[in-house]
Amino acid sequence: MSLIVELLLVALLAIGSVFVLVGSFGLVKLSDFFKRLHGPTKASTLGVGCILMASISLHALSGDGLGLREILITLFLFITAPISAHLMARAVLQLEPAQRPAQPAEDIAVIAPVARDPLSNIAVPDQLMSDGPMPDTAARPPDKADASRP
Repeated sequence: MSLIVELLLVALLAIGSVFVLVGSFGLVKLSDFFKRLHGPTKASTLGVGCILMASISLHALSGDGLGLREILITLFLFITAPISAHLMARAVLQLEPAQRPAQPAEDIAVIAPVARDPLSNIAVPDQLMSDGPMPDTAARPPDKADASRP
């Protein structure tokens, strides 16, 4: 292997190690659950991804094959880490609603009446929450100005 390739692999390992360290530090030092959840899921996932990319590259360049095991670990990590973080955050919001962050002040004028979807607690226009079809603008009754036209 050339010196440049070895330096790139060392750089990937160093960057990955720094990200894992920052994610671990965030898990220990941050104050509430949501902040502590953010550190490992973002930084550590990127750090372990860099370390696995260095391992895949080393095996591919040394002639040992592509490293199917490392590819599967990377795929599994990138699929499961965001999903598990999302599920943990939703579970905490369901079990302890007092930990829900405060809603931001609304500075924008509301165009349509808004309701909250009971499953996801997302603001949804009332037309989407009703059981009937959405109103069609073409099917509205004609205006007074339109009635005078043939």
